[in-house]
Amino acid sequence: MIKIPTIHGIIERRMLINYAIDPVVAQSQLPASFRPLLHNGSAIGGICLIRLTGIKPKAMPFLPGIASENGAHRFAVEWDENGVTKQGVYIPRRDTSSRLNALAGGRIFPGKHYKANFKVTEQNGHYNVGFTSSDATTLSVKATETNTFNSPVFGSNLDMASAFFKNGCQGYTPGAGGFDGLTLHTYSWQVQPLDVETLQSSYFDDETIFPKGSVTFDNALLMKNIEHEWRVGKKIS
Repeated sequence: MIKIPTIHGIIERRMLINYAIDPVVAQSQLPASFRPLLHNGSAIGGICLIRLTGIKPKAMPFLPGIASENGAHRFAVEWDENGVTKQGVYIPRRDTSSRLNALAGGRIFPGKHYKANFKVTEQNGHYNVGFTSSDATTLSVKATETNTFNSPVFGSNLDMASAFFKNGCQGYTPGAGGFDGLTLHTYSWQVQPLDVETLQSSYFDDETIFPKGSVTFDNALLMKNIEHEWRVGKKIS
């Protein structure tokens, strides 16, 4: 894969839809290199729904930026590297509205990207986001901004949840000969809770992958208008 420069842009909207998962079941979905990162005895997985704008090489601010809607299925993980335990996320799949991302994913930058049709409605703190991908993977969520955070795993401690997910800035996705790294560096970090009214995921709802009772919705968080960079990390095996 071609080494790419640091990419700069704006996260207009980032929704983190989070599930609590039985650790043994979560491990079954992870490569041997990774272990589930547990909190209060639960593994944590979910979907990141992110709209990016102004995406371009940081060293070339004169270029027009590109925009896209994207989805990433992810698991909070830990792994050992040179005798040190690291934390981040494992991303088994990525979906995107951008044909460019779909073509370049896994070739120019990390991770195969499935081309998906996104439907998004946002108004006055209300969000309705969904997609259907080229391989019929689907997701839809309807949520509203709220000031109240309640989570079976994190309790009412929004700061604790925020810190947990901030630690997931380093992501790994399957690549040729191992796992390709990509690190999200945000210029600021602020999350707010979302009240989820309806949620459907063809992946997390699939009982052939997650047996009944092994996965439950836990919480949802929102970030808006965050300047950021994507930095390619080293590959691990």
